[in-house]
Amino acid sequence: MKYLPLVWSGIWRKPVRTALILFQVVVAFALFGVLQGMKTGVTYAITKVRADLLFVAPAVQGAARLPIADMSRIRSIAGVKTVTYADALVGTYQKPTQVVGVLAMEPIDLWTTLVPDLFQILPKDLEALRQTRTGALITSDLAEKYGWHVGEQISITSNTLQTNGSGAWTFNIVGTVSDHEPGEGGLMVANYAYLDDARANDKGTVRNFYVVVSDPKRAAAVADAIDRSFVNSAVGTRTQSLRANAEQALQSIGDLDFAIRWVISAVLIALVFSTAMMMMQTMRERTPELAVLKTIGFSDRSVFLLLTTESLAICIAAALVGLALSWIAFPLAAKYVPGLTMPMVVVGLGVVGAVLLALISVSVPGYRAARLQVVDALAGR
Repeated sequence: MKYLPLVWSGIWRKPVRTALILFQVVVAFALFGVLQGMKTGVTYAITKVRADLLFVAPAVQGAARLPIADMSRIRSIAGVKTVTYADALVGTYQKPTQVVGVLAMEPIDLWTTLVPDLFQILPKDLEALRQTRTGALITSDLAEKYGWHVGEQISITSNTLQTNGSGAWTFNIVGTVSDHEPGEGGLMVANYAYLDDARANDKGTVRNFYVVVSDPKRAAAVADAIDRSFVNSAVGTRTQSLRANAEQALQSIGDLDFAIRWVISAVLIALVFSTAMMMMQTMRERTPELAVLKTIGFSDRSVFLLLTTESLAICIAAALVGLALSWIAFPLAAKYVPGLTMPMVVVGLGVVGAVLLALISVSVPGYRAARLQVVDALAGR
């Protein structure tokens, strides 16, 4: 503790230079925190996605829809635990620009636990939907945007026509639904039976099936079995687990790990060189001071530890500030990836990186300072 004033004095010997080093380290570790947090957070979010939930869709996008009668064949496949389905209706409310998406589903209890991280329905709201054929559940975004409330009757205009030729669909709001998926704030949930019975075309079809398998480890095998069972059908299927679908979506934007790894590496390498050069310059300017310290009894080891402590203090303090800034900024990025969080391991990695940065930066100037000859230093040689 008695050397802390000496360390503090050494750090702020050149305030502008110290401030510049602090700024560089803060920016570098703020960038590290955001990028590494995104990488680790996305990986963590994907591992939290259900591996036992399969998504069954038409094999060719834009092809014929799936007959609801296929559900019995899917249910008979070994390894399948539960099957449900969903369809969709797209319409507008009052103005053509006010688009509302309607998810038409089978109102069974499975939906309360199917994908709770993205889509959550409370049992009481599901029961209200089940009891009202024309019922609808709305998100808080829709309620706020249009001033809707439970008990209100609304009309949605759609290109999906009813058997009477009308495109106006009437719904009674009976509850709410929480939807955490980006861009889906304008979502309603309705009864599939109401949609299917009233529409003029595509009766008895659905957009996709949701299949829960008994063993998540056999999800890929069950998915293959489902697709094989429909290979000779009029409408083929493409089945994929929800987790595999999330991984594929991540891969579609490129090799995130590779890009982040190289960006972080380039930033940290540049930071090592810049801080090392500044430490070298500082050591050259402090040569007479270090010689005096050795003259009054400081050993080579003490001088090295003194410089190392200064470097550690600067790097760790600046890294913590940078990581704190990234922690504050991270929720902005998390808005675009459902369930994304910054794991604490990223902070731990940042602190370890700051320690390594400090040790590498101080290694050469610290060694030279420790080997400094008092006579030569005082003579200016």
